[in-house]
Amino acid sequence: MATENAGTHKDPVTGEMISKTELKRREKARKIEAAKAEKAAAAPQKAPAAAKSSAAEEENLSPNQYYEIRSRHIQKLKETMNPNPYPHKFHVSISITDYIQKYGPQGKIEPGQKLDGVQECLAGRIHNVRASGQNLRFYDLHGEGVKVQIMANKQDAKDPDNFVATHEHFRRGDIVGVIGTPSRTKKGELSIAPSEMILLAPNLHQLPSAHFGLKDQETRYRKRYLDLIMNEDTRRIFLTRSKVINYVRRFLDNLGFLEVETPMTSMIAGGATAKPFVTHHNDLDLDLYLRIAPELYLKELVVGGLDRVYEIGRVFRNEGIDLTHNPEFTICEFYMAYADMYDIMDLTESLVEGMVRYLTGGKTTLQYHPEGKASDKVYELEFKKPWPRYDMIGTLEEKLGVKFPPSETLHTDKANKFLRDLCQKHNVECSEPRTNARLLDKLVGEFIEPLCISPAFIVGHPQVMSPLAKYHRSRPGLCERFEGFMCGKEFCNAYTELNDPFEQRLRFEEQLRQKEQGDDEAQGIDETFVDALEHGLPPTGGWGIGIDRLVMFLTDSTNIKEVLLFPAMKPIETAANTTGAVGPSGQV
Repeated sequence: MATENAGTHKDPVTGEMISKTELKRREKARKIEAAKAEKAAAAPQKAPAAAKSSAAEEENLSPNQYYEIRSRHIQKLKETMNPNPYPHKFHVSISITDYIQKYGPQGKIEPGQKLDGVQECLAGRIHNVRASGQNLRFYDLHGEGVKVQIMANKQDAKDPDNFVATHEHFRRGDIVGVIGTPSRTKKGELSIAPSEMILLAPNLHQLPSAHFGLKDQETRYRKRYLDLIMNEDTRRIFLTRSKVINYVRRFLDNLGFLEVETPMTSMIAGGATAKPFVTHHNDLDLDLYLRIAPELYLKELVVGGLDRVYEIGRVFRNEGIDLTHNPEFTICEFYMAYADMYDIMDLTESLVEGMVRYLTGGKTTLQYHPEGKASDKVYELEFKKPWPRYDMIGTLEEKLGVKFPPSETLHTDKANKFLRDLCQKHNVECSEPRTNARLLDKLVGEFIEPLCISPAFIVGHPQVMSPLAKYHRSRPGLCERFEGFMCGKEFCNAYTELNDPFEQRLRFEEQLRQKEQGDDEAQGIDETFVDALEHGLPPTGGWGIGIDRLVMFLTDSTNIKEVLLFPAMKPIETAANTTGAVGPSGQV
């Protein structure tokens, strides 16, 4: 028996395609509402109260009632086209930002005056609506993160006879066009006095009240468009994010790097230690992995003679979602021929310090609230170089009061027992497979990462933790790698790259053994990459940074969802989406 799909019946009131069950439910609710209205009409009339606009009365409706009435009103306008609620074009002569800069300075317009003979055309979204009698309306017009007041007076209207009827069409949240004269109220507020206001796109839903705003996190993340409409701080975060990416791009371009694009899907998930997503290519009948890093492709380009390359893009890791992890996220990786980890450390300090100066207007300090902006706990982050550097094994020995086995033996079974015992003694949890690399990583997370509040580097990683990094030139068993941390969290990672194809094959084989032990995050052998190394990779420094996490620290955000426009969310189970397709962010 065929199941009923969502969206098979048209709602005659709203025009939506909905399920048969939902249509029945709505028709029943409307009958009840109609009966109530009929009963109210038959009741004895009360003494007339002061006249109220429809907009004011609708503020007391439930969201569903408001949507029904508003949809009915707009459908009526679509039938009569008086006016057309969805016009094709409105000519904007000046942005709201430029309007404020042009007419806002003191002395440009005197209080209570207008610039007669000057006409401007503005467009934006109405937020607050205030009426002062039937013939005077005030609106706040928002756009580009700023606002200007509309002071609509009947005497200024092009069609004064229809002034009241025209303004009955406008509601909070509507997008409108305004044709009028720059003016200033008697109290001195910059305004525009419209001769004409045109509805460009109605908002069918009630906006959250201006007083309480939109605070619910779930709603903010699932309906980012509404969050951006209501919350200026959200807009600020994403403008900062754009500036961060732009700064990284310009910094690398100025050093002679070439921006490139590498494949999102491949037959081997390499370049990082992470569990990949699997997808399927229908035409080739082939399972492919979404990339977990662009590293191997970028190094192949360096082999090919592109000495300085970088990529800014999405990577995908099939792992948990928490305050600092999202399954898809943005990274920047670069590879620089004839450089090593020490060159890259200097470059990292210059990049991040310069970025902070750019964002703050010259300062090198920022505040970060690790428990949220409402908390009293605050970190003072200092970005000025040089940053502190913590040697991994040396710092662990100091903190734990033990002597580690020689670094060249940290890959052995004996070292594994030492690390297991150490974790057990200090109550450091590590789930299976409890490989040497994972045990070391857990110890570092417990005892070194919390030391890195202001930006700092952790150096001296054992080779067992870094299958793509070159061995240390003076410390056997270690490799030339550093990780950048701040606020106790990693934000960048870099190596002197391994360019010995014989050693690389051995490292890949060790990773394969870990994979067979059950480590889903270990890499396989990439024969094409080994072949590229056999053609000769010059001494190279490689670097990767998590853009999302960096933006978190620079915008004082404790949740990665705050810096992602559309973060991963569990779908909402409703009658409508259990049978039909689920849209972005679980919305139907």
